[in-house]
Amino acid sequence: MRKLITVLLVACCLAPLVGCNDYETYGDQKEKERKAIRQFLADSAFTVISEQQFHEQGDVTDVSKREFVYMNDNGVYMQIVHKGCGTPIADGENSDLLVRFVEVCLLDSTVFYNDVNPYDVDVMNVRRTGNSFTASFTSGSWLSVYKSETVPAGLIVPLPYLNMGRPRSADDHIAKVRLIVPHTQGNSNASYYVYPYYYEISFQRKTDL
Repeated sequence: MRKLITVLLVACCLAPLVGCNDYETYGDQKEKERKAIRQFLADSAFTVISEQQFHEQGDVTDVSKREFVYMNDNGVYMQIVHKGCGTPIADGENSDLLVRFVEVCLLDSTVFYNDVNPYDVDVMNVRRTGNSFTASFTSGSWLSVYKSETVPAGLIVPLPYLNMGRPRSADDHIAKVRLIVPHTQGNSNASYYVYPYYYEISFQRKTDL
């Protein structure tokens, strides 16, 4: 009997240690996130450039060289595929944008998109005050899935560098970007699970100015 009690006591003492081996700290999760981003960049053969080089190039990325700029302040990686036709969102302006996107979780490969049906589009209201942009979803798939109007900070990062318009000729392109967004700048799942996400997003004004 005493031997059985001793065995049970030893087992109870070891249980927390075993549990600790299975438990991921926030630091562990962040390291897993960093590794997933590095692996995605490597597998996709993307070239990372600095913000300084990005600005020296006129706030553009060379798509032929598969360039992504790393944004120092928020950890977002951004590729501008098309800067877009039209004009930038002006200081003091409040504008509705039509947004189409593909969202891919880099850790569990979950995909969410609204870019197949031409009528399946999200509407994002954007407000600019000085150099500050705020945005909210007013209709569309994002509201249905995430139950929140909040636009993740990472999806706002490209807005200062894009023109927003509607194509008037065959040569006009709407604004399009690719993003790698860390959990601190991402959706509610990203922040909860410490997951990084990849996005392809296009923007255009809902109505012409």
